[in-house]
Amino acid sequence: MGSRLMGVVREQVFAFMFGATMFADAFIAAFRIPNLLRDLFAEGALSTAFTTTFTKTWEKEGADSAWHLARLVLSTLTLILGVICVICIIFGPEVVYLTSSGWGMKQPETFALTVKMTRLLFPFILFVSLAAAVMGMLNARHIFGLPASASTIFNIVSVISGFIFANLFEPQKSWLHPQFTEPAIFGWCFGVLLGGLAQLAIQLPPLWGLGFRFHWKFDFRDSALRTVLILMVPSAIAGSAVQVNVLVNGQFASYISGHGPVSWLYYAFRLVQLPIGIFGVAIATVTLPAVARQHALDDLKAFGKTVEEALRFGFYLTLPASVGLAVVAQPVIQLIYEHGTFTAVSTAQTALALQAYTIGLAGYSGIKILVPCFYAMQPPRFESHPGRSFWASFSDFIWNVLLFTPARVSLIGIALNLALCFVLYYYLGLGHVGLALTTGFVAIINFLQLVYAIQKKIDLGTPGDWLSFFTRVTAATLICGLVVFFGDHLLLAHRTTHSFLGAIILCFNIGLAGLIYFAVTTLLRVPESMELVAFFRKKFGGGKS
Repeated sequence: MGSRLMGVVREQVFAFMFGATMFADAFIAAFRIPNLLRDLFAEGALSTAFTTTFTKTWEKEGADSAWHLARLVLSTLTLILGVICVICIIFGPEVVYLTSSGWGMKQPETFALTVKMTRLLFPFILFVSLAAAVMGMLNARHIFGLPASASTIFNIVSVISGFIFANLFEPQKSWLHPQFTEPAIFGWCFGVLLGGLAQLAIQLPPLWGLGFRFHWKFDFRDSALRTVLILMVPSAIAGSAVQVNVLVNGQFASYISGHGPVSWLYYAFRLVQLPIGIFGVAIATVTLPAVARQHALDDLKAFGKTVEEALRFGFYLTLPASVGLAVVAQPVIQLIYEHGTFTAVSTAQTALALQAYTIGLAGYSGIKILVPCFYAMQPPRFESHPGRSFWASFSDFIWNVLLFTPARVSLIGIALNLALCFVLYYYLGLGHVGLALTTGFVAIINFLQLVYAIQKKIDLGTPGDWLSFFTRVTAATLICGLVVFFGDHLLLAHRTTHSFLGAIILCFNIGLAGLIYFAVTTLLRVPESMELVAFFRKKFGGGKS
């Protein structure tokens, strides 16, 4: 939660300094591939695969074998990612062409600037990958607090150092009305690199305290190392849809004339990720241990009930959030971003993208809840049988990965996103809004595929129960949306969030709508509201329920 809020602060400072200019577009495009690799491998597949294998090795073979595996993984990561960084630095123009080829034709200055920053930023993936591996070791030894705060440290260090470097490289006459250009954006890049290095460095002292000492170690035939690399495959494929779709959408956005479309999509997507992270990820985190335990006990009835309740609670929270965010998109963006270099035009365009993204908010949260449930049931496993070569076993594993529902749905989502981008962007001419709509539609379609697959294995409740739930929640959501809408327009004279009064009114309006939503769902006896009422009564009513 704290890390995500600090991420919003980081984007807020970036928007203040660079707005939706050529420099912002170029930085976002340059940081896109390192950031994609971080989300896809470092903080996702690598962390999960390494933590699991490291823990099993420690328990079965002892500390020495576990530290040996850690040295192998860190050495291998450094070698492979170092080679990748060198290749991408050398072939910077080709890398940028793969992600933003439109600029090569229409905006050569933006293209050239993106190439320079891509070359500068690529080492970031090495820092955060090593940080993810270190986090896995600490978590395996039951140290959670410091590793969990490492991403917050990244945000803090990158913001402070980025701001300082930008002003050192390009001093400003007025901090309230900055005019940062190329020197300053390179200063921000150095800040990001320092943030990535800090994310790694902050975790090294406790690792040293556990007794780990690093030295170079390479053995690609080591079975534990192979297990880590193999286990990364299904997680990487299953988690690739969002990241690859962002790349595809950025490619299409590079063909839109003028500066700003890439930035508008970026700022809007960052905002829509906040409720996804707060609601979807939080519910999934609580759900996974429960469903894993229930599946291990072969209690599919309890498994299905847990998933049903998690989905219902996710919809209960995200449906009003998506409608409310769509209604007040413009004043919210004005409050957060429209300062310094970020203009009113950028606010309006970012608001349109945010409204389009909100269509898929509930679907995204549902995906976050369902994907771990498939892993709890039966993830693909690598099995090497006597008499069979490693590569024969590995090819069977890859085939099983492709048949694994989350991975298959992810790949289908990538294909759908590409097709919808052509339709909404090229044929309907919806510009950056069409690209955002594509992302939302793909989230809904992917979620429905996951529901269809999982309900074949477990009972998610009767259609009548779901119809009753959606009818009541939808009615309450519409009332909530109307409250926000009319409140926003009745207070139009004070709606500018550049004033303290305007910001207070916006927050009051959102808070009032939330209270009314809760009240209506309580009157309609939506189970989730009744559970919250019971919780508050028990919490504040002296233990009586």
